[in-house]
Parts: sequence; C-alpha cells; structure tokens
Amino acid sequence: MPSRSGRVRAAVLRPSRAGRRIEVGRGEPDDDLAGLVDYFWWVRWDAPEPHVQEVVPRPVVHVSAEVVAGEPRLLVHGVHPRMFRRRLEGAGHTVAAGFRPAGFRPFLRADVGALQGRELPGAEVLGGDDRPVAREVLSCERPEDGATVLAAWLRGLGPADDPLVPELAALVERAETDTSLVRAEQLASLAGVSLRTLQRRFHSHVGIGPKWVVQRFRLLDVTTAAHGGGDVDWADLAARLGYADQSHLIRAFTQLVGHPPAAYAREA
Repeated sequence: MPSRSGRVRAAVLRPSRAGRRIEVGRGEPDDDLAGLVDYFWWVRWDAPEPHVQEVVPRPVVHVSAEVVAGEPRLLVHGVHPRMFRRRLEGAGHTVAAGFRPAGFRPFLRADVGALQGRELPGAEVLGGDDRPVAREVLSCERPEDGATVLAAWLRGLGPADDPLVPELAALVERAETDTSLVRAEQLASLAGVSLRTLQRRFHSHVGIGPKWVVQRFRLLDVTTAAHGGGDVDWADLAARLGYADQSHLIRAFTQLVGHPPAAYAREA
C-alpha cells in the first residue's frame, strides 16, 4: 500500500499541474500531540495567473493560518463531503494542522459533525481571538517554525481526554489502508458495535458517517491508481475495491471528480 504521505497526495487532483505553481511541505507532530494531530502542513504558491486547485477531501479536520480579507486568521475546516476547489492568485502561503480522525473532538468538546462542509473562524469555534496566533504563524520565515507556533497554541487549548478518540482513529486509519473494507457494516463488526452506534460515534467524533469514509477511501485508491502513470486494469481494480463491476466504479469516480478514471488518468 502507498505510504500515508502518498495517500494524502492522492487527494490533490492533477498533481503535475499543481507542482508547477505550488510548493507543499509537511512535518510530524511532537509525541504529546501525535495522538490527536496527524501532521502539520504548509503550502506556498506563486501564481501570476489564477490557479484553481481541486481537492478530494479525506475525513480530516484542519486548522489553518491564512489571510482572509487581508487579515491573518485561523480557520477551522470541517470535513468536506464533496470535492472542493481553492483559487490561488499572486503569492502567499498557508500553515495548518491536519488532525487524526476524531482528533479534533477533544479540542472542540462538541459534535464535530456540526462542522461538516463548513469553514469557520477559530474564534467562533474554539473561543478567544485567533488573529494574534495566525499573525505569528504566518510571520515566521520558515513554515516549520510557523507549525511550531501553531502546535504551542493547540497545547494551550488543553484538549480533553476522550477514550473514543484512539479507537475511532485506528478504525478510520484501518479503513484507509485495508482495501478489503468496502462496507460500513464491516467497520461496525471490527468495532464490536452496531452500525447505528458506529454512525452516531462517527458523526460526533469524526465529523462524517462511516459509509462515506469507506467509500471515499476506495475512491482515493482509484485516484492513486490514476496517478501511477501506467496502464490500469479498471475492471480488476473495481473487483478488488468492492465495486459490483467496472461501470459502478466509473460512475462513482465520475460523480466525484467530473471525469471517468481513464480520462482523468490521461489528463493527470
């Protein structure tokens, strides 16, 4: 299976185009945050002409420092249920934290599902004024140093202990890497709970349902194959990923990305 960083990159559509305009980096959290934060990441761009980047979301909540209406702010990004686009123009950069599945719940102390598909100021979600820390993060010459500032701010929030977090994080991460998991019922069986209970826990902690999680990871497997640069046996891939047949895979991928997988692979 691809590495975690490789699977994260699979979420960026048409990566060869993106590489000409944006520079992406990432760093690992310190041990005290590693149970809640999956990684820190940063993006620098220089786009004299507007560049629209398409992204296929994973079940991850992000907190990013970026300039909004000319002012540095921290934004909380809930899980986006559909592909989304970011318009980049001129020169700029962003520094952010990507949380482990369920890892944002101890900071929010409320239903993460309420953030689904939304981007909200940190002050509105977590309280306090997010502008000073956003300004400090973005003023760092090295993005790694900005990530360190963001990490210190997260520690200061005093995340609550929640025994469900490691259990749900491990379950989602298993769904990401185990291509034999193709139905939410399989996750419920692994968790030893009913599907209804799992749905409730995913909504409150992960921020989206288990069916979406399983289906999204299998579609990201299709994207990974499309980015491979070689010939792909789409019928064989469909069978391995639990689709009824090749046409079902093509319909699901086209609905998400806007192009059939073979056409997208040629373009990407």
